[in-house]
Amino acid sequence: MCIIFFKFDPHPVSKNAYRFILAANRDEFYHRPCKLADFWGNNNEILSGLDMEEGKEGGTWLGISTRGKLGALTNYLQPRQNPEARGRGELVAHFLTTDMDSLSYLKKVSTEGHLYNGFNLIAADLSTTKGDLVCYYGNRGKPEPIVLTPGTYGLSNALLETPWRKLCFGKQLFLEVVEQSHVLPKDTLVTQLLDVLNNEEAQLPDPAIEDQGREYVQPILSKYAAVCVRGPNYGTRTNTIILVDADGHVTFTERSMLNKDPSCWETNTYEFMLQS
Repeated sequence: MCIIFFKFDPHPVSKNAYRFILAANRDEFYHRPCKLADFWGNNNEILSGLDMEEGKEGGTWLGISTRGKLGALTNYLQPRQNPEARGRGELVAHFLTTDMDSLSYLKKVSTEGHLYNGFNLIAADLSTTKGDLVCYYGNRGKPEPIVLTPGTYGLSNALLETPWRKLCFGKQLFLEVVEQSHVLPKDTLVTQLLDVLNNEEAQLPDPAIEDQGREYVQPILSKYAAVCVRGPNYGTRTNTIILVDADGHVTFTERSMLNKDPSCWETNTYEFMLQS
C-alpha cells in the first residue's frame, strides 16, 4: 500500500508559487532491503531510492532526474499476485534512463502491461523551456495512457482518483497545505506536508477497499485504511516531498525508517536545478 498526492500548474500566477508539488508514502515490509534516496553511483543525473530485494535489484518506486524526468509507481491492490510477473520497480527506473518522452513511454508500457501485476505509473517531463507534461497509465484501467490537465490528484492502490476514504481524506489535508504554499517558508511547507503523510487516522468503513481487496484485505483493513500505515512488520517506511519552483529549482526531501524500527528515522534533502 502506497499513496501519492501531487499538484501541478506549469504557469503559476505567483512568482513564489511552485509549479509541481508531490508528497508520497512508500509502504513496504520493514525487512525488504533498499537503498535510501541518492544519486545513482557515478551518475549525478538520477535521484531515487533503490530496491535491493534479490531478483528486483535496481528498481524504484519514485525518482527524478536533473533532465526533468519524474516517475512514481504504486501497486494495484489485488487479492492474488502472479509470482512469475516482472518486477514493477523497473518501470520507473527505465523511464528515468530513457530518452522517450512520458507519453510515448507510457504508450510503450501499455503494450506490455500484461507482463506485470497491477500497477499505476505517473510519468512526467518537467521542462522550464518546453512546459511540463504529466501523464498516467494503470494496467488495470483504460488501455491507453492519459495526459493530465493541471490540477491536484491523489493516487493509492486503485486507479488514479479512485475515491478511497483515506485518499479523499489525505487529499483534502494536502490541498489545505498547498493552497498556502506560496506564502509559507519552504521548510515550513515541507514540515506540513510530512505531517499530512504521517496522519494515522483510520478512515473506516471503506467499502471500496474491501470490495477491491476482498478476503485478502479484511483482516488488516484497519491498519491499511490510514494515510500512514503502521503495522508490526509492514507499513510506511518512506516519506518523500518533491518541490519544483517556477525557475526549475528542485527540492527533494526523503524521510526514511532506519533499522526496521518505526521509532527511528533519518531525513535527507537534495537540491538542484533542472537542466531543461
